[in-house]
Amino acid sequence: MADSGVASLPPHHPQCLGCGPDNPAGLHLSVYRDGDEVFTDLAFDARHRGAPGLAHGGAISAACDDLFGFVLYVVEEIAVTRTLTVEYRAPVPLGQRHRITARLHHRDGRRLHLEATGVGEDGVTRFTAQALFIVVDIDHFSDHGTELDVHAMFTQHPLRTREGG
Repeated sequence: MADSGVASLPPHHPQCLGCGPDNPAGLHLSVYRDGDEVFTDLAFDARHRGAPGLAHGGAISAACDDLFGFVLYVVEEIAVTRTLTVEYRAPVPLGQRHRITARLHHRDGRRLHLEATGVGEDGVTRFTAQALFIVVDIDHFSDHGTELDVHAMFTQHPLRTREGG
């Protein structure tokens, strides 16, 4: 990454399905921020197979959903996925690198409208995605993880915790 405006972002947590380096079943996304956008370069492999030679739609959807989670660092909010729609425009071959780019399209109060595009190394747009994320307080996660894990997930990143500011 020669562009000094591009910054590497840390994984959400080590076991994250999308970006966690310690999850053997994960996608192992390496994510970068470039201005108001985030992106990853991903080649789906045999673990992500759907039809012969092609990526499974669920793996593509998981990659988009996880990448949308990194847009939250740009908007500095804690939010969760309400809806996710993926438009599969062309088959996604295994082993071919795809750049997936995501951004905030617009905001309406607590509703964050996000969009993403997946383009193969051959320049073909193979999928697009739209999501609605809802801004929540950190307490939303407290009942589902240890307090230490929840706190670590949000303090290692430049997000406001919405606990007073």
